[in-house]
Amino acid sequence: MAGWGLLIRLCLVNAAIGGLAALPVNLFNRLMTVELALPALLPGLLVALHYGVQLTRPVWGHRSDTRGGRTPFILGGMAVVGAGVLGAAWGIQVATASVPWALVVWVISYIAIGLGIGAAGTSFLALLASVTGPRKGAAATMAWLLLIAGAIFASVGTGIALEPYSPERLVAVVAVVVAIALALCVIATWRAEDGATAPDEARNVPLIQALRHTWADPMARRFTGFVFLSILAFYLSELIFEPFAGHIHGLSPEDSTKLSGGKDGAALMGMIGAGVLSHLRLGSLRFWAVAGCVLSALGLLGLGAQLPLVPSTVVLGLGNGLFVVGAVGSMMQLAAAHAKATGTRMGVFGAAQAIAAGLAGLVATGTLDLARLVLPDATAYATVFTLEAALFLAAAVVAARVMQGADYSDATLVPGE
Repeated sequence: MAGWGLLIRLCLVNAAIGGLAALPVNLFNRLMTVELALPALLPGLLVALHYGVQLTRPVWGHRSDTRGGRTPFILGGMAVVGAGVLGAAWGIQVATASVPWALVVWVISYIAIGLGIGAAGTSFLALLASVTGPRKGAAATMAWLLLIAGAIFASVGTGIALEPYSPERLVAVVAVVVAIALALCVIATWRAEDGATAPDEARNVPLIQALRHTWADPMARRFTGFVFLSILAFYLSELIFEPFAGHIHGLSPEDSTKLSGGKDGAALMGMIGAGVLSHLRLGSLRFWAVAGCVLSALGLLGLGAQLPLVPSTVVLGLGNGLFVVGAVGSMMQLAAAHAKATGTRMGVFGAAQAIAAGLAGLVATGTLDLARLVLPDATAYATVFTLEAALFLAAAVVAARVMQGADYSDATLVPGE
């Protein structure tokens, strides 16, 4: 079982993933929509493409169950992610001269981002689950804390470094961010799995058989449904949040990026708070999942009603943080309960997450574009935020029912254990 030092070091991989993944979803989306004046559906389609490619996650998860040597896939996957993010940034520069050529660059880049995150992210979670022993809740909490922290540092740091903004400066800044992320991954995985081997009984299980066995578990099926609905709600505002800050509140690219980082900071505080309180046996994972969904809905309704921007953003971020602790902590526990198929189960949950996240981008950007044709901008954005709030409230109801019927007790699901 890994000590706390190795656990923290391993989770630097998730910080790197969070930092690189935040740029296409937040900053690049805003630049395409506002600075380049392209339809909001375009970045929505590109992000949906990168999530669609992540349907390969069960393949990577199954591989982690049947073979050792996950580190090469983590490092290789992150190298592919870095190349894709840098290519997407270069595409924004290309778009100032030729949008068709930029589209070619973006499609290739977002496919690379999806493949890399699928390989690196799933292999990382499988490695984390295999070395942390009984501390799955603590591992999940720390991994997601550093994921959010990575997104914050990348968003805020990039926003500061982009002043004054230019496409050329964007490429240079993103190159530095990519180099830092890759360096973190090398440090995180250095000799982390020396001597690691797959369980003998898991080595010869075919992928299809492993997937059928997972889907035969009623709890796994119900939880996969909850993951889909909740992640659909969670990601619905991701692609329109920074454009909303620019169109409705007049924020510059630097300021909207910082605001997005502030939302992630509030989520980080929510995660820490939920983790500490759960460690003190104040609130179960089911409670935090439901509370997070409800609080997120309130923040979104505040944004749609044009209440003060920063307080509404903070409420949304806090709710997102509580939700992540409850949902992801439960996911780690449920996957770890089946040691021979931990990677496959994480891959299935990850595939459901990818489908929902990709669909969310299409629904949000498509709805926004259609609404802006017939409604004022503020009302169009409010329509999407209200839809997302309704989905979060529905997810809260599902979480209360699904987690209540789980085959493990809340007492064992402590994210801060």
